[in-house]
Amino acid sequence: MDDRSIRVLAIGGSLARVSRSRETLRIALEGAAAAGAQTELLSVRDLDLPFYRPDYGPPPASAVRLCEEAAAAHGLVWSSPLYHGTVSGAFKNAIDWLQLLADRAPPYLTDKVVGLISTAGGTQGLQAVNTMEFSVRALRGWAVPLVIPVPLAPVSFDAEGRLVDDDVRLQLHALGAEVARAARRFTAGEPLTDRSAQEAQEALQPLGDA
Repeated sequence: MDDRSIRVLAIGGSLARVSRSRETLRIALEGAAAAGAQTELLSVRDLDLPFYRPDYGPPPASAVRLCEEAAAAHGLVWSSPLYHGTVSGAFKNAIDWLQLLADRAPPYLTDKVVGLISTAGGTQGLQAVNTMEFSVRALRGWAVPLVIPVPLAPVSFDAEGRLVDDDVRLQLHALGAEVARAARRFTAGEPLTDRSAQEAQEALQPLGDA
């Protein structure tokens, strides 16, 4: 697959006007673009999604856009602030809307690679990363080994949410490039998840609410 046909989608940020986690996505996508990927950023603030519920009815246009972009992407980057030991409610709600991909073939994010980032006021950002990794696994995706929990975010960003730590910038660029590289490898050959593995997963975790 040509490098330029690789698509990397960033999902996350926060509802805050000044969002450090949204800035990390933008910078990670710079790394993906430098590695030859097409990129797109969907922030939870801009999506303005209603709360997901199974009986919502026809899904809102923002949820449809989120899911179509995720389905078309070869790789994704997720970023959430750490709120009380886990991801933000707005980020988790966006991930819950990916339930609309349950009836795709293959479903959800099967064989898509995902890079994970968190921002934390303290030093425990890895807690949000671990939560996101559980969701990646449940959605049949593959988390890249490199993860970027950004601790002490008020030190790494200025008052307008701009990153001022060059070491973190290099790390985020590396993550974006790694997602693009891994996505290229994943799409170059046979699907990683064969039918028997899909059937076993469906037996353990049925699709949909049933």
